[in-house]
Amino acid sequence: MNNSLIDGKNSMNDITVNICSPVINKPNNIWWACLFLSFLGVLLWGYSIISVFYYGIGLWGLNSTVGWAWDITCFVWWVGIGHAGTLISAILLLFRQNWRNSINRSAEAMTIFAVICALTYILSHMGRPWLFYWALPLPNHFGPLWVNFNSPLVWDVFAISTYFSVSVLFWYIGLIPDLATIRDQSHGIKKNIYSFLSLGWNSSVKSWHKFESVSLVLAGLSTPLVISVHTIVSCDFATSVIPGWHTTIFPPYFVAGAIFSGFAMVQTLLIIVRKSLNFNNYITIRHIELMNLVILVTGSIVGVAYLTELFIAWYSVSPYEKYVFLNRIKGPYYWAYWIMMCCNVFSPQFMWSKKLRTNITFTFLISIIVNIGMWFERFVIIVTSLHRDYLPSSWTMFYPSFYEVSLFIGSISLFLFLFLLFIKFLPAVAISEVKLLTRK
Repeated sequence: MNNSLIDGKNSMNDITVNICSPVINKPNNIWWACLFLSFLGVLLWGYSIISVFYYGIGLWGLNSTVGWAWDITCFVWWVGIGHAGTLISAILLLFRQNWRNSINRSAEAMTIFAVICALTYILSHMGRPWLFYWALPLPNHFGPLWVNFNSPLVWDVFAISTYFSVSVLFWYIGLIPDLATIRDQSHGIKKNIYSFLSLGWNSSVKSWHKFESVSLVLAGLSTPLVISVHTIVSCDFATSVIPGWHTTIFPPYFVAGAIFSGFAMVQTLLIIVRKSLNFNNYITIRHIELMNLVILVTGSIVGVAYLTELFIAWYSVSPYEKYVFLNRIKGPYYWAYWIMMCCNVFSPQFMWSKKLRTNITFTFLISIIVNIGMWFERFVIIVTSLHRDYLPSSWTMFYPSFYEVSLFIGSISLFLFLFLLFIKFLPAVAISEVKLLTRK
């Protein structure tokens, strides 16, 4: 038995019973309390999104100078968080990394829920969300002319919709053997529901052969999507001529930052799942340590990207580029810049210590700090590049309105609400894949 990736003496039946237990048994009071609180946040989100749809984005604190702010900040933040699920599932599967087996299911679910939250920001930012189909390449008899394929905003539509579709399919295909396991453990209407969802899975050799083949094909399709999605999101900025945005470093910089924030969110959720569902034997210290090493590497890459941006601004001899970065460091939004630096560059460096990167409490704290820092990174990139235009008469400050704050808090509540439903009705750890670790 591989004691570093699965702890304790677990038989096949023990693994099945332990992982299926939260799904089959009634939830405890803590789960109900968390679900209720998150549902209140979902109601706040619903009120905010309906208000924005009805009255328009004039409810936000945008002005003629700062046309993008919390909306695009939160959109890019959620898309970045959604990166780690596909990375863990697809790329680590192709490289046959067994440490993914216990964490891929929750990571994949996190990806889907994060992209859903990101999509709500795309729709609300459209101004006329009921015409969202205008962004799709539909035949002319539907009304609008075909979209402008030269626009990176159109690339966003294709990249994110494709990424979401493939992620859902990959997640569901991986669930089928476990759905059949729950089917065999259930009775009554629950058994009928899981029988339908498991698509007649019978655990035959032929079924497993097809399952593994389809998983590898989807992993191969998903791998370029991991790179393409945030590369395309970065082109929303890099293809403009605004100082602070117009730089070729953005695509790799955004991808590294997305993996950085995504792994941090996976770490946060895994520690909660590990503690609340008593999955200590399946989500081990070794998993936590390996995740922290990825956070350390990607955090260091992000730090190098920050320094490269400063060097490019200095070396370009462009007074506008220089001013943007000086304004970020010591301008009116200096506090956001230094929060970003402390959270994203300095805090991950503690992971060089094996004692700290294997400490659950410290890891949980750092994972939250990293996600706070990555939100501020997007805020700094967007707002500080816009709020001081070429003309001093256009200089202004951005102040978020109630609807921007409530929409952001509501989106976090929506994410948690969906994740709570996920861990109740579906296995948070892949049963069939964890069983493979007992044979290593």
